[in-house]
Amino acid sequence: MWDYSEKVLDHFHHPRNVGTIENPDGVGQVGALACGDALKLAFKLDEKKERIADVKFQTFGCASAIASSSALTEMIKGMTLDEASKVTNADIAKYLDGLPEQKMHCSVMGMEALEAAIANYRTGDTTVRELKDDPLVCTCFNVHESEIVEAVRINHLTTVEQVTNYTKAGGACGKCKGAIQAILDRELGKAPAPAAAAAPAAPVPFAELSPAKKVMAVEKVLEAEIRPALRLDGGDIELVDVQGARIQVRFLGHCAGCMAANLTKNGLVEKKLREALGDGALEVEAI
Repeated sequence: MWDYSEKVLDHFHHPRNVGTIENPDGVGQVGALACGDALKLAFKLDEKKERIADVKFQTFGCASAIASSSALTEMIKGMTLDEASKVTNADIAKYLDGLPEQKMHCSVMGMEALEAAIANYRTGDTTVRELKDDPLVCTCFNVHESEIVEAVRINHLTTVEQVTNYTKAGGACGKCKGAIQAILDRELGKAPAPAAAAAPAAPVPFAELSPAKKVMAVEKVLEAEIRPALRLDGGDIELVDVQGARIQVRFLGHCAGCMAANLTKNGLVEKKLREALGDGALEVEAI
């Protein structure tokens, strides 16, 4: 159970500025429903185009995501864009009297949505666009190098675990942890991280495995690449059965009954199992 402050609980139970704005001046959208967190932020400037007159958000996520988004919108009302652009995730967490470290990625998501909305306005493009064009580090959560660097610099991060807490990068399959460490080493002025080990030999095709080995193979992927991602937001998953190419699972915790469960099943669970087991015919059924 997360230890939330009274302000976090207040903004979660009574979120401010939820909704949409007609003809917004700036729109920023970050995250992905399949990963359990998504945020869309829009703002409208005053008649003189000097200050933020109105701001609304729509989010799909945990209590920390809702509270962080709500707090951010309250913070930036009345600010100029230059003032708003200086708001960091640390400022959001401070406004809420703190967040659990494992939930700091929610405040980072708010900061990035605001950055995207301001960039959206300043380029004259009022459509939702990709904020980051730099190298993709974490494919599980779509985290780019500049996002990690920004989180490291703003929050004085020194470990891969902290980077995961603040950005989610490395929180699923873990294959990007070496790249994250290399970024940390560079930012902290350390020697480059050692080269990654050679890739293992290709496994026996999943379809040719015995029923027992299929179960073991699926369970290994769930434990290594899927459960860590779900547990970041209080969810979990268990394997029920494997029948040929059909894999039956059951969502647990916050994932049970979640409105995004089907997106998570298709965009995370099924995708990761197909990639890891090398079988594009696999189908996942949630029961």
